[in-house]
Amino acid sequence: MLKVLKNLNKSIVSVIIIVLLLCVQAWADLTLPDYTSRIVNIGIQQGGIENSFPEVIREKQLRRLLLFTDKDEEILEDYELISKDSSNEKYLKKYTELQNQKLYIVKELKEEEKENLNSIIAKPLMMLSIANNEEQSKELKTQIIQSMKELNKSSIIPTNVVEQMSTIEIIEKIPEQYLSTMISKFEEQLNSMNDSIIQQAAINSVKEEYKQIGIDTEKSQNDYILMAGLQMLAISLISMISAVIIMLLSSRVAAKLGMNLRDKVFKKIIAFSTKEFREFSTASLITRSTNDIQQIQMLITLLFRVVVYAPIIGIGGFVRVLNNSVSSMAWIIGLAILCIITVVMILFIIAMPKFKKLQELVDKLNLVSREILTGIPVIRAFNTQNREEKRFDDANKDLMKTNIFVNRAMSIMMPALMLIMNAITLLIIWVGGNNVNEGTMQVGDMMAFIQYTMQIVMSFLMISLISIMLPRAAVSAKRINEVLESKLSIKDKEKVKELDTNKKGLVEFKEVSFRYPDADSEILEDINFVAKPGETTAIIGSTGSGKSTVVNLIPRFYDATVGEILIDGINIKEVSQKELRKKIGFVPQKGILFSGTIESNIKYGSPDISDEEMIKAAKIAQAEEFIESKKEKYKSEIAQGGNNVSGGQKQRLSIARAIALDPEILIFDDSFSALDLKTDSKLREALAKETKNKTIIIVAQRISTIMNAEQIIVLDEGKIVGKGTHNELIENCEIYKQIALSQLSEEELKNNKKEVE
Repeated sequence: MLKVLKNLNKSIVSVIIIVLLLCVQAWADLTLPDYTSRIVNIGIQQGGIENSFPEVIREKQLRRLLLFTDKDEEILEDYELISKDSSNEKYLKKYTELQNQKLYIVKELKEEEKENLNSIIAKPLMMLSIANNEEQSKELKTQIIQSMKELNKSSIIPTNVVEQMSTIEIIEKIPEQYLSTMISKFEEQLNSMNDSIIQQAAINSVKEEYKQIGIDTEKSQNDYILMAGLQMLAISLISMISAVIIMLLSSRVAAKLGMNLRDKVFKKIIAFSTKEFREFSTASLITRSTNDIQQIQMLITLLFRVVVYAPIIGIGGFVRVLNNSVSSMAWIIGLAILCIITVVMILFIIAMPKFKKLQELVDKLNLVSREILTGIPVIRAFNTQNREEKRFDDANKDLMKTNIFVNRAMSIMMPALMLIMNAITLLIIWVGGNNVNEGTMQVGDMMAFIQYTMQIVMSFLMISLISIMLPRAAVSAKRINEVLESKLSIKDKEKVKELDTNKKGLVEFKEVSFRYPDADSEILEDINFVAKPGETTAIIGSTGSGKSTVVNLIPRFYDATVGEILIDGINIKEVSQKELRKKIGFVPQKGILFSGTIESNIKYGSPDISDEEMIKAAKIAQAEEFIESKKEKYKSEIAQGGNNVSGGQKQRLSIARAIALDPEILIFDDSFSALDLKTDSKLREALAKETKNKTIIIVAQRISTIMNAEQIIVLDEGKIVGKGTHNELIENCEIYKQIALSQLSEEELKNNKKEVE
């Protein structure tokens, strides 16, 4: 898989942008739960008040507050006293109580200074709040009066006067020594309470103080919620824009990777020799070039989002949970992750072996489909439609069953993971609800914890979803690498030689032997002959004697196992394949045409030739007659594989294509078999006139096609058993004579002998 991903280096800029945008999106998604927590905790529960210390407080109230703490100087350092005479109009409009009394306003503080002030002022504020509330301080007031009587301190404040005073007024009047004792008892009670409860009580005191000063607390609350909401919208917008750009770039990167892989695979396949084509079936190569690369492309589209985004969200969410007041519930996330990994691993073990089989079955289905569609005429001729339908149905059912198994296994994953997610949500609410009830957690913190947990679980869910695609893509990547890493059996040497221009078109076989890679015996043995320019060399023999193999060795479709083949005096293994094949016009046994027009097919090897040269090639190949009879002539459409022309027309166009190349060597591998004798004769006659200086090598079955050749080579079981002219071989080669007699009578042979002479 990593070898395939190395091809992403061509899109490195896009990949870097994607990674950066994923970090931005992850930051945005991890920030949103904090804002949810703030809106609930601060905006709703605390009325928009962020700190437990008042930003503004009446002078009288601050003096009372200082009664409950010994850190008077530390607190007063953070406040500034203002009056209606010394303050500007901004304060007078904002704080209406400033008209009646002096106020203390908190100075600009750093975050650590704010935290310090919060910690030292929360408990005194709560004590002051209780003292100010007659209902809450009723018991406290009774305790104070009783304690004063017991300590004989009633003489300080007469009892009848004390009873008429408020709790806070009593506290202001009592001696400092007694006040310290009372505050110590107060603190003992507060120490048993949770910090969040103390902070909440302090904030309620701050809220009441703001009302007394004339601040519109409802407006402050609404403004805080509105501002936090707008910030959430802005962050959500950043996340959305990032996500859209990420998907756009990921799709482009994946598409470009797919294009590059297809290009590499196709170029590699083009360089394959017949040996490699035997190792990989055509159907398999088509599947690897299309379906397998498509699997990789689909994976890459989602891979960045999972590989980069999911870990950031997972780790980032976990870190934020640990740094939060709800870290005691982190075990729930661990439990969720453990459950998810267990489900994914079980399904992975079950489904993984089937992914490789799935791609093999796609290969098989392609192979069967290709064979049936290609062989439809034969299937109809032998009336075997039912058998072929069953063969296709079997391959189709095998693929269907495997697909169903994989999809069923993977379809269990989503419901199972959703069940885990919902169960975890219920567990969080249950545990968190108890914590909220006990005062150890705020509602907003619990809501944020649910969101962080869902983000962490979703990150693992995304990884598990990619695990569905990853095994199949890994199999596809392996199959693609098999093609890309396959060693070519026929390749150019690092240093190639130039062909000798003085020996133009000379072909020499020197003690050439050949065997197929998997064969046990030689197909050709000790082949020696020379094909000279201006002459026709014909090769004939019984079926399986190795005629086509001999001519396939010349353009290096195969390489000789033993011996050497020379063209223009140079061993063809020392010449570049491109230069070698430029000199050869090859017409295969089976005429192969490409979709397009007659013109594009004739000009296939030499697109730059003039129309006159194209028409001349068609005339030599005896194709002009049927081309001119068509409505659009050379612009007439040719279907894929030339299915809209006859076998003879297909062969003539193939011959015209080779002639149009104007090569030094023309090779016809049984290319006249579909022509009638009259057309065959005319074509050979035209060839003889127009190709006087070229080397012509003809593989043929018909004696009439080759009897005028300057040299005829007779093959039998891969060996040369005769070499010479037609007349010489009739006299000296029994196998040639038998072939001739199987096609012509004795009288025809005698007449032909005289004609040749």
